[in-house]
Amino acid sequence: MAIHPTAIVDPAAELGDVTVGPYAIIGAGVVLHDGVSVGAHSVVEGPMVVGQGTEIGHHVVLGGLPQDQKHDRSAPTRLLIGKNNVFREFSSAHRGSSGGGAETRIGDGNYFMANSHVAHDCTVGHGTMFANSAAIAGHVEVHDGAILGGLCAVHQHSRIGRFAMIGGGAMCAQDVPPFTIAQGDRARLYGVNIIGLRRNGMSAETVSRIKEAWRQLFVSDVPKKLALARVAEAHGDVAEVAELVAFVRESPRGVCRAAVRH
Repeated sequence: MAIHPTAIVDPAAELGDVTVGPYAIIGAGVVLHDGVSVGAHSVVEGPMVVGQGTEIGHHVVLGGLPQDQKHDRSAPTRLLIGKNNVFREFSSAHRGSSGGGAETRIGDGNYFMANSHVAHDCTVGHGTMFANSAAIAGHVEVHDGAILGGLCAVHQHSRIGRFAMIGGGAMCAQDVPPFTIAQGDRARLYGVNIIGLRRNGMSAETVSRIKEAWRQLFVSDVPKKLALARVAEAHGDVAEVAELVAFVRESPRGVCRAAVRH
C-alpha cells in the first residue's frame, strides 16, 4: 500500500493493497480492492466498491450524490464498480438514487475517457468505451462492448445494445439496438457495426445474417411486428439475431429509426 501523505482517507474506508495519490480524498464506506490506484485530487465517496486493478485517474469523482432532486440523502444507495476499469481525468459516476434502483453498476474492463459521465441508477456492462465527454443520464443501460463517441448523450431510461457504436455528438432519445451504428440529433441508425463485430470475433456467416436481419427490420417497409416474426423465423437459429429481435420487441421506449428506408 502506498498512500501519499497529503491524501485524506476516512478511517471507515476499507483499503486493500492500493495506491493513493496526492490530495486525493477517500470517504467513509469506500471499499478499494487490491491493485486499485487513485490519482491526484480525485474524490471517491461511499458507499461504493471498486474492483481489483481499476485505475482512477486525476481529478476523478466517483460515488457522488445522484443529480436527482427527489433523492433522499439519508437513503443507503451505492455505486458498484468491477475489475480493471479505467477512469480518466475529470470523469465521474454517481451512486444510485432512493427513487430508482438504489445502485449504479459498472462491470469489468470499461474505459471512461476524460469528462465522461455515468449518472444514477445506470447499468454499464463489460468492455465498453466512453469517449471524451460522453454522458448517460439516469437509469440507462449500456450493454457489453458498446462504444459511445465523444460528446454524445443518452436519454434517461434508454438502452444501448451490445457492440453498438454511437457516433460523436449523437443525441440518443431512444434505444440503440445491438450491433448497429447510430449517429445524429436525434440519433438515427446507419447500418451494422461490421468492423466492431469482426474485431470481437464474430464469423462472416454471423455478420451476414445480422446484416440481413437489419435490412428486414429497419430498412424495409414491412410493419415492425411482421418483420420481427419473419426475421425470427428465418434467422432465429443465430443467437445474435435472436438477441437483436428480443431487444427490439422488449424496448420500452422504442428504438431509433433508420436514416434511410426503402
